[in-house]
Amino acid sequence: MDKLKIAIQKSGRLYEDSIKLLKDCSIEINIGIDKLKTTAMNFPLEILFLRDDDIPQYLEDGVADIGIIGKNVLLEKRKKIKIKETLGFGKCRLSIAIPKSLIYNNINDLNGKKIATSYPFLVKEFFVKRCISAEIHEISGAVEIAPGIGLADCVCDLVSSGSTLFMNGLKEVETVLKSEAILASHLNLSNTKNVIMNKLLFRIRAVKQAKNNKYILLNVPNNRLEKIISYLPGIKSPIILPLANSKCSTVHSVVNENDFWGIIENLKTLGVQDILVLPIEKIIL
Repeated sequence: MDKLKIAIQKSGRLYEDSIKLLKDCSIEINIGIDKLKTTAMNFPLEILFLRDDDIPQYLEDGVADIGIIGKNVLLEKRKKIKIKETLGFGKCRLSIAIPKSLIYNNINDLNGKKIATSYPFLVKEFFVKRCISAEIHEISGAVEIAPGIGLADCVCDLVSSGSTLFMNGLKEVETVLKSEAILASHLNLSNTKNVIMNKLLFRIRAVKQAKNNKYILLNVPNNRLEKIISYLPGIKSPIILPLANSKCSTVHSVVNENDFWGIIENLKTLGVQDILVLPIEKIIL
């Protein structure tokens, strides 16, 4: 039976979330120490553990069928592969940072500067679009130390919390790219592998929907029911069930994470007190 080959980072910031995503999709995998590949026990999937910078090339060549990589890596490597899904984890930004002691007015202050980065193509493209002339030094490893050792005037590097920049006396001044983990694929998968990939995407989307929503239950006096459910759209509409107390009903609804606290605050102003909030494992639409 054909197996879909998925490449994920063998280490690094996307590794744990990639493994968790597969497990949340009910895919059982056995991960040993220093394994280069493994096979799922209950799904036609083979997992390849690779360096993140190598994954785009493996996808273009068809050695891997699909892969989980950062959008920043995909755009920097410029390989012929296809984005299939954004995954919602590994969020970061590719930012330009300068020494904290310097005054920064606008992007024109970067004209003529030496910039150290592991992402020369993205930085060059960013500057060309803004008519900025800068000298780009491509380095790997600890980019943030470059100004301190006199290699460059500033850096362009991935930033999550900003703590690494702060510890090295740097401050962010421009965002080149907002990035997150994506699922990408080889351009010409066979029909069989496309079927398997779509089954995996179906599971991934169900897990993503669940993570973005909360299930809430509340007991509501019937005389306030219409007003209260106006704040609770649910996936299609709220579920309303009668209680033993004929003056009240229980309302079940699904609330988007981004809207959750605003909705809860509105419910509280209407006097609702018995609110139960539950996580959702998966949502199948």
